Amino acid sequence: MDNTYKLTKEGHLNLIDELEKLKDVDRKENLEALKDARAQGDLSENADYDAARDEQARIEARIKEIEGILKNFEIIKEDTSNKVNIGKTIVIKVGDLDETTYTIVGSLEADPLNGKISNESPIGKGIIGSKKGQIIKIKTETGLDVEVKIIDVKK
Repeated sequence: MDNTYKLTKEGHLNLIDELEKLKDVDRKENLEALKDARAQGDLSENADYDAARDEQARIEARIKEIEGILKNFEIIKEDTSNKVNIGKTIVIKVGDLDETTYTIVGSLEADPLNGKISNESPIGKGIIGSKKGQIIKIKTETGLDVEVKIIDVKK
């Protein structure tokens, strides 16, 4: 199995920005919160201290996660074909729903509410390689069969 993370150029830059913010801003703010909480005295019943420690653990875990991704990633190559592929923006119509525009991205960047669907999602997997005008039957995660019509394929 390929464990390389597929990222768009934008997704890669966003991770670098997030990592810098975590290290340069969030970590420092958290250290101040820990100092302030320690100054309150007894740590055994100090909710501020517990919250600051939990936040510290979250920050460090996310830093580790991003560093791991950035050690093993691949930028999605631009595909100039007219087929649906990772990195492409598409307009689809699912069943009787309105047309929707999505960008096909790697699973790390997936955010359906903001128009980004994963190449590993049922719809993403099902339509990759399709062309404008095609209708594809896809089984959703809930077991429903839906028809997806490819309205347009953009870069």
